[in-house]
Amino acid sequence: MAEHPLGGLPPQGGPGPGPRPAPAPPVSILMYHQVGPFPEPASHRASYCHIRRFEAQMAYLHRLSYRVIGLGEAMAGLFQRGPLRGRSVVLTFDDGYQNFFEYALPVLARYGFPASVFVVSDRAGGTASWLEGSPAETRLMDAATLRKLSRHGVEVGAHSRTHPRLSRLGAAELADEVLNSKSALEDLLGQEVRYFCYPYGDYSPEVRDVVHSAEYAGALTCIRGAANTAENAFEVPRKAISYGDNLIGYFWKLHMKHARKNAGVGGP
Repeated sequence: MAEHPLGGLPPQGGPGPGPRPAPAPPVSILMYHQVGPFPEPASHRASYCHIRRFEAQMAYLHRLSYRVIGLGEAMAGLFQRGPLRGRSVVLTFDDGYQNFFEYALPVLARYGFPASVFVVSDRAGGTASWLEGSPAETRLMDAATLRKLSRHGVEVGAHSRTHPRLSRLGAAELADEVLNSKSALEDLLGQEVRYFCYPYGDYSPEVRDVVHSAEYAGALTCIRGAANTAENAFEVPRKAISYGDNLIGYFWKLHMKHARKNAGVGGP
């Protein structure tokens, strides 16, 4: 079996696929979902970021000269001893909402910031049915829109076929969700899909190993903390940005919230 590009097969008795990340300045992989002009939500607060706050957050990164880098560069720096200098930030957006294209993408383009969007392949062009009681703004990007993203420095990753809790699936269903989301998106986009993101942040060692065997280059969780606290390239933590995060909260998450926090890791 060929060696995996991020550090080899799972060691016997080890924590999972690949090595621990290299020592480096803290890398913040930020987790967003929807961006737009939302009223204050009664639930799913981690699924919303008001456009005014998003604009202020991106301006903050620009003014303070953060290195906003692509996920591939961050993963190479963490797991392949690539260069990671200064304060590095990766912007990720789960689920593939249409409002990403309408509201977030023009702001990212203003600053030349790259980003990664994780798409539920079978729901493209539909709605986020997993968000119970959510408003009509939950429409997801369709195939034509997804094909436009690469022109704007946006990488598309897989977020399963239907957004289930993967740890609750049988072996055949799990393989279907993980492998076929990758192949469907690659057929749609005409390019490799390299990264996976666990729906709800829900996974187990068995789920992680199926993702690894599907030849993804890595996977993101909803575990809180700096990416440097990852045990391997398939259990990478992120920092969730929620509706209530003003610039003080944003500063706190970027500068202080580096420790790994496993409790309450679920997300939309």
